[in-house]
Amino acid sequence: SMEPNLQNIPVRTELGSRIRGAFIARPGWKLVDADYSQIELRVLAHICADERLKEAFIKGEDIHARTASEVLDVPMAEVTADQRRQAKAVNFGIVYGISDFGLAKDLGISRAAAHDYIDRYFLRYPGVERYQQKTIAECADCGFVTTLLGRRRYLPDINASNFNRRSFAQRMAINTPIQGSAADIIKIAMIRIDAELRRQNLRSRLILQIHDELIIDMAAEEAHIVPQLLKRIMEEALPLDVPLLVDIKQGENWYEMKKIQE
Repeated sequence: SMEPNLQNIPVRTELGSRIRGAFIARPGWKLVDADYSQIELRVLAHICADERLKEAFIKGEDIHARTASEVLDVPMAEVTADQRRQAKAVNFGIVYGISDFGLAKDLGISRAAAHDYIDRYFLRYPGVERYQQKTIAECADCGFVTTLLGRRRYLPDINASNFNRRSFAQRMAINTPIQGSAADIIKIAMIRIDAELRRQNLRSRLILQIHDELIIDMAAEEAHIVPQLLKRIMEEALPLDVPLLVDIKQGENWYEMKKIQE
């Protein structure tokens, strides 16, 4: 990173983990991590209103295993780890308007196989394809897209004659309402959490946002209040057609976080 900050300390590498372990709570305090689970896919399910996609989240299913089962036409119980991995790449790739070329590169498969996978995905989740086509068409007409709360992003290249510029704008048109709405949701949660901590005269404070997660500096004696407060406010930040889910962990430092059993 050219301008390193706390948002881009890697979590899946040994060095990143060691760096996170250097952020230590002061004596008598804990660090609490509250993380939205798959918030962008949940926002996608709400926005596109695809019944199969919504059903998976409402039932609390493993969305990647469910996608592999639907697209590959195999029972959920028989989905392999590799099939789930492929489905996960497709699920998150769809949010960014991934092409068959991009998916083929991510999965190390042929472009034809990637194209077939995307076609089968849209066949099983037609609401997602309708959302993408409708969003691109509307953006081409008015020049912008909006989040669920009405924030606009203008995309002047949506009608560019240059294919690469136009394609990039189309991907941004697909992604912005999803990623932008997820950003809106966590900002609402941040404002409400800060206000509630102060209203209850608690010492704990919100100290950091990292993408879909919030870090709280928590006084140890408030451990019976703060995690439940975080979970409730974050999950109720914006009503959607599918539930928002928040995982809460705490620890002495940023790396050694353990999930709180509910």
